[in-house]
Amino acid sequence: MNDLSAYSRFVQRIRRRYQADMGWLPPGEPVMASMQTCLAALRQQHGCGEALRILRQLVMERLVVLDCAQHAELSVVTRAMTELAELALDVAYQEACTQLDAQYGAPMTPNSQRAVLWVIGMGKLGARELNVSSDIDLIYVYDEDGDTTGLPDGRGRISNHDYFAKAVKVIYSLIGDTTEHGFVFRMDLALRPNGNSGPSVVSRSALEEYFLVQGREWERFAWLKSRVVAPANAQASAQDLRDTVLPFVFRRYLDYSVFEALRGLHQQIRNHSAKRSAGRPERANDVKLSRGGIREIEFTVQLLQVVRGGQFPELRTRPTLQALQRLVQAKLMPTQTAEALAKAYVFLRQVEHRIQYLDDQQTHLLPTQDADLNWISLTLGFGDVCDFLIQLDGHRELVAQEFDRLLGQDSAPKNKHGKDCKGCNQSNGLDCPDLESLLPHLSERLRARVADWPDHPRIRALREDGRQRLLKLLQRTQKWVLEGHASEDAAVRWCDWMEPLLRRESYLALLMERPRVHEQLLRLLGAARWPARYLLQHPGVIDELASEALLHERFDPVGFEDELEQRRAALHNVEQDDDESLLNLLRRAHHGEIFRTLARDVEGSLTVEQVADDLSALADTMLKVTSRWVWQRLKQRHRDEPLFAIVGYGKLGGKELGYGSDLDIVFVYEDPHEQAGEIYAAFVRKLINWLTVKTGEGDLYEIDTALRPNGNSGLLVTTFEAYASYQAQRGSNTAWTWEHQAMTRARCCLGSPELRTRFEAVRCSVIHAPRDHAALAQEIQAMRDKLRAARPVKAGLFDVKHSTGGMVDVEFAVQYLVLAYSHTHPSLSANLGNIALLHNAEAAGLLPPGVGVAAADAYRELRKVQHTARLDEQPTQVDAHTLENERSAIVRLWATVFGT
Repeated sequence: MNDLSAYSRFVQRIRRRYQADMGWLPPGEPVMASMQTCLAALRQQHGCGEALRILRQLVMERLVVLDCAQHAELSVVTRAMTELAELALDVAYQEACTQLDAQYGAPMTPNSQRAVLWVIGMGKLGARELNVSSDIDLIYVYDEDGDTTGLPDGRGRISNHDYFAKAVKVIYSLIGDTTEHGFVFRMDLALRPNGNSGPSVVSRSALEEYFLVQGREWERFAWLKSRVVAPANAQASAQDLRDTVLPFVFRRYLDYSVFEALRGLHQQIRNHSAKRSAGRPERANDVKLSRGGIREIEFTVQLLQVVRGGQFPELRTRPTLQALQRLVQAKLMPTQTAEALAKAYVFLRQVEHRIQYLDDQQTHLLPTQDADLNWISLTLGFGDVCDFLIQLDGHRELVAQEFDRLLGQDSAPKNKHGKDCKGCNQSNGLDCPDLESLLPHLSERLRARVADWPDHPRIRALREDGRQRLLKLLQRTQKWVLEGHASEDAAVRWCDWMEPLLRRESYLALLMERPRVHEQLLRLLGAARWPARYLLQHPGVIDELASEALLHERFDPVGFEDELEQRRAALHNVEQDDDESLLNLLRRAHHGEIFRTLARDVEGSLTVEQVADDLSALADTMLKVTSRWVWQRLKQRHRDEPLFAIVGYGKLGGKELGYGSDLDIVFVYEDPHEQAGEIYAAFVRKLINWLTVKTGEGDLYEIDTALRPNGNSGLLVTTFEAYASYQAQRGSNTAWTWEHQAMTRARCCLGSPELRTRFEAVRCSVIHAPRDHAALAQEIQAMRDKLRAARPVKAGLFDVKHSTGGMVDVEFAVQYLVLAYSHTHPSLSANLGNIALLHNAEAAGLLPPGVGVAAADAYRELRKVQHTARLDEQPTQVDAHTLENERSAIVRLWATVFGT
């Protein structure tokens, strides 16, 4: 068979009937321009409706040739069908307006503007992936209520609603009615508000009210792919409609409640498919609706989009294949899985098209005739039908397994007969219909904690499904406590965490859908108190626990920055990159990364030093990204990149940040612009605001700029030259010794390579400056005494930071060694941290053998004790005899350095 397209019975009919018209469609792929040319020619001989129908026949014949005989890409076919629908709807709408304006005048808004009708394509039309014999799912929405202008004689005035309802009827007659030339598209309005019982067209305000009051979960999936497809001139105003749709589809928080809705919708589809194929086994081979079909790929993708799209704007895309790529980029799906689903999707869609090419029927069932099956196999490049069916079954099985895995249907417990065991999902085998009956079965402390829940206002306000989820979660928690998988402390803290969040039932749904998250959450809550407080402030981060790779990864600054830029670009694409959205984007990303580090910390995957390194690297990245975004949005911006640097001091400078640490930073610039001072002052004020302001997502950091030249009385941002002169003690305005101590731990966190080099030169000149050792030691000891007096410790206790032999003694001793000897011992110059510098000082002969190493080990242990105490919100003062060895090592270091 040379011309494989000739086997199609549909193609045979077209060629017999429209042979004389085929030349009107220009050669090559049918695209908007060539179809417009063809339609214009056809309208010279036919009315609008007839011309559209003939155009459709010509396009279909061309697509069969391109697809089956020339093996065109799937996108060629779906693009042609989508653009044919857009063209037909645009032409039909313009024709309707011409007719109706002549009878009723133009529809007008209260602002005396012509009212706009949006023809919204749903499903595959909205996603620009329409198949060849598909119907088109449409919803008609107009912008504002009002009335038409009527005719010059005063007659014919009707409401905008009535006008557009009549327009819908005209559009249907031109596109959907079947005539001697067939139809252009089958049209379905069942997805409109209130379905087939609702009006054919609604106003935008009515649609918004419907979303708020009656919108159902499954409708969010339908609206996910919605797009204004006609008229062509309505695209400019379509953003107004998008502002109504986006909050309905994508919720602010992770939304796992849609899992149950999708299960219900999918079960309805499977039940319908089973009924239809009862007694007709050939109907079970539906490449769209049967197990492992196209619909399950679409549901898999859409479920992840709807759950995460509120926080991951880059997921808000319509085409299925593009969405799969975005899921991989967002690390929500393994690359291998996405590639396999993409291959299955393309294959199944190509099979679907060939089924429909046979007779132009809206069917997805494999044909039962051997000749038809053989033709499908040949057009797909298979040698025989068996090879084709093996490939088909392989794709469908993969799709079904992935879909079942996502919905948790592949891990349902089984009874001894191998069937689903309904009782197995009830934790601990309990079958308690309500909280009151569950209470006697709970452990003592857990029972005391939730004793008031049956009458608690938040519990009583839950919907029935929410109460059932909470009941099952309590049962599961109790089961894990009894089995030793969770402590009673963890269970009680889980209740403390859950109770204020009951207004957001999505968290109940998340924990029910993801037992792994629930279990990890209990482990985290049981380990320390601070994680519980952090989770209460930022509950949305708990879904990070679902990642199996979480505990084995480290913070990746480059990847983190790339993700932020991708999300910003996604917000920009939908015109939602306003200041508030970007502030919240930064905060969600920051909180998520803090939580990932916290989880690794509590599980023992990171050392205290590694935690500090990652938190410090995160702070550097946040300063970098926030500075860039603020500069790009600064009204006074006069150049692409600012000539600007941020110097970090203290814990940030020494890369010893902890959870909740503030940032000690100084801002400098080196810009010859005549208004540079004003520009950078405005820049820094806005930057500090972006870092510190509290939004609905919280804040980023507390900022301390007291170490800038002249402290709080000095300028917020200074020239680099003024900063260097102050530190180098040139002129009357000079730095104090304690500021030079701070310089030992300073580093340039952000700035051009040139400014970084210049800063390092200034730092070295400061710490290398000749000093009177006795005077330096006296000043540092005086500062140490002053700090100790301000932090008194009760007798019998040892403060790991402030007591004699504590961490501050190590820090001051190291600062003395650096300021006194770095000019003759270069190994002390670099900002390596206290532990490394103690080792270097001993290696340089500045400390007796063993003193520096012992003090370094003691310092590490005290940091660990302090870190653990703060995680559990415990005091950092311990029994004086608990850390005697560490204290002695540090006292010896102090005596060696200062002779006291």
